Amino acid sequence: MIQKNKNITPVRKKKKLITMQMQFLLLALPAVILIFVFNYLPMSGIVIAFKNFKFSRGIFGSEWVGLENFKFFFKSSDAFRVIRNTLTYNFCFIVADMIFPVAFAIFLSNIRKKFAVKGYQTAIFLPYFLSWVVISYMTLSFFDYNSGMFNMILQKCGKAPVSWYSETKYWPFIFIIFHVWKNIGYKTLVYYASILGIDTSIYEAAKTDGCSDFRSIFHITVPMIRGTIIMLAILQVGSIFRADFGLFYQLSQNSGALINVSDVVDTYIFRTLMVTGNTSVSAAVGVVQSVVGLILVLLTNYIVGRIDSDSTLF
Repeated sequence: MIQKNKNITPVRKKKKLITMQMQFLLLALPAVILIFVFNYLPMSGIVIAFKNFKFSRGIFGSEWVGLENFKFFFKSSDAFRVIRNTLTYNFCFIVADMIFPVAFAIFLSNIRKKFAVKGYQTAIFLPYFLSWVVISYMTLSFFDYNSGMFNMILQKCGKAPVSWYSETKYWPFIFIIFHVWKNIGYKTLVYYASILGIDTSIYEAAKTDGCSDFRSIFHITVPMIRGTIIMLAILQVGSIFRADFGLFYQLSQNSGALINVSDVVDTYIFRTLMVTGNTSVSAAVGVVQSVVGLILVLLTNYIVGRIDSDSTLF
């Protein structure tokens, strides 16, 4: 009889725990349903990448072509340019997103006036809420050949105006600058929250030992938020084969002269779909993006785990 009670007790405890957490489970249910409907059910459409999709025949009635759509992409003359641009820009974005937001977060953490901190936070966070369509018209007011602010300044200085939307040499820097400008607020907020979680007694002890404020940044602040930096870097590495469509399509005004430096995987998918109407090739490139992203996240997380197991994402 005693043995029987021992066997039942864990089951009863489990049922009691579920009953106690029922409210939280019910609160999470709508989000779980939405994720399932909009994220998991559409994954059945991955089969389009392996078929010669025809709208008249439907997904399952279209002809099966295997890996032909993938071969079409990798054998095309655009593949090298698209992959090169996507990887190069994303590598620069990862580096920039680790340097500038951390620097701004440290800057904010050293401001003592709360009113000033809120003002700076609002100023750097505001661009995050602007769409690339709005930003593209802002850049047009800067770079337009006839009435752009930069060309007007150049003309007043006695120099010839520049056809910005035809000169490819400027745009890699423009893309990086605007990416950092738009996203720095969100990532600064993440790092700033991590810095606020550091025990202030550590800084006081370091100051007692003669450590300056500048040295404490490199010996206390940066090491203490290293986990957050690594976590965000892993997530960005997982998206290294994806690109911000609005940044490269809208900001460049879809200029054909800039396609050599503005064409990335996402804009290639869009142009393939709009120009040729080839849904299968677009789906195949999307599958490649997802698979490469998954592999890179797992690989990066594994490498980080081998170096420091406490800094892994999972």
